Amino acid sequence: MIFITAKFRVLPEHAEAWPEISRSFTEATRAEPGCLWFDWSRSLDDPTEYVLVEAFRDGDAGGAHVQSEHFKNAQKELPQHLAETPRIVSQSVEQDDWSLLGEMEVAPRG
Repeated sequence: MIFITAKFRVLPEHAEAWPEISRSFTEATRAEPGCLWFDWSRSLDDPTEYVLVEAFRDGDAGGAHVQSEHFKNAQKELPQHLAETPRIVSQSVEQDDWSLLGEMEVAPRG
């Protein structure tokens, strides 16, 4: 899979509204057949920073994503709400889902 983490620093006046601002892009991406997940989190240290964790089945699915109409629309619409160019880490990973964090194994309850 292609595993991507990106940090988006949003202008302070748009930080509270970012989930709504990015909603159509998020929903359209999640609906892509090759999208495994596309999840936003907000930084605990910086309320203007959102972290996007996304994964696509393979390079073809990632390529289809960046060629999609909703991606092109996001390229036009989202930057006006950002304080800087997003930062990204993108890697191919030999798995297709999350692995368990064995160092913090939770024993069965009940």
